[in-house]
Amino acid sequence: MKDSMDKIEKLKSFLMLTPEDPFLKHALALEYIKAGDEPFARDLFIEILNRDPSYIGSYYHLAKLLERAGDTASAKIWYEKGLIASRQADDSHTYNELQTGLEELING
Repeated sequence: MKDSMDKIEKLKSFLMLTPEDPFLKHALALEYIKAGDEPFARDLFIEILNRDPSYIGSYYHLAKLLERAGDTASAKIWYEKGLIASRQADDSHTYNELQTGLEELING
């Protein structure tokens, strides 16, 4: 936990220099998940994707987080948005990952 908190502080200091950097925000959200603060991580992922829908790396993590929180309806929406964005980006790896996540969600 202390390691995550140290990483969180470092990432926050980097974000002070480049506050809109989606990579740094994504990394910060992942550290918040490790630290047990999934609500804050959720907000960061949503902020990233609302600002830059083409940042396809965040869709899967957001959908999984929502799934863990029991918000399956929202998880399904974000999986579907991610499928569209990854198809537009011609990223078959991310598309397949999102498709698998969505199928697991739907089929239990």
